[in-house]
Formats: sequence, structure tokens, C-alpha cells
Amino acid sequence: MTSLTHLMEYRTIGMTNLNLLGTAAGTLCTISFIPQAIKLWKTRQAHDISLITFSIFCCGIVLWIAYGFLTENYPIIVANAATLVLALMIIIMKIRFK
Repeated sequence: MTSLTHLMEYRTIGMTNLNLLGTAAGTLCTISFIPQAIKLWKTRQAHDISLITFSIFCCGIVLWIAYGFLTENYPIIVANAATLVLALMIIIMKIRFK
């Protein structure tokens, strides 16, 4: 094998590991919102949730999703789409449970 072939093989393995790392990070960040959403649903109290913070956060997530599409990075797209759904649910509950 040539050194170029070794380099290409290494980069493929490295990118696979990077995608796994990205998927793990996205999964953890996404599921971190589940306890908050469950608590809001059960207690119907959202006075401690900042509407401005979650709104800005959602805007940032939309930009991450756009970045994922532009770079064809599917772990970023999927993780941030799921996070956006959860964050929007929290915003809706914040408004509804006032």
C-alpha cells in the first residue's frame, strides 16, 4: 500500500470515530432537556423558565441545523432537530402555563 492509501484509510476511520463522538455528544445534549420538559408538564409551572433564553437558544439551534445541512453532517442535523423540538415544547409550555 502506498502512504496515500494509508492516509485515506486513517482519515476514513478517523471520520467514523468523529461521527460517533458527534452522535454521542448530540444525544447527551438532546436528552438533557427531557427532565425539564417532563417537570414542566407534571407541575404545570413554568415561572422559572426564561422565555428569552429559550428563544435565543432555538435560534442558535436553527443555525446549527443549517450548518449541518451545508456541511452534510447528519449527526449535527439529527441531534439539533431533536433538541429544537424539545426546546420548542418547553417554550410552548412556558407560554401555556403562565
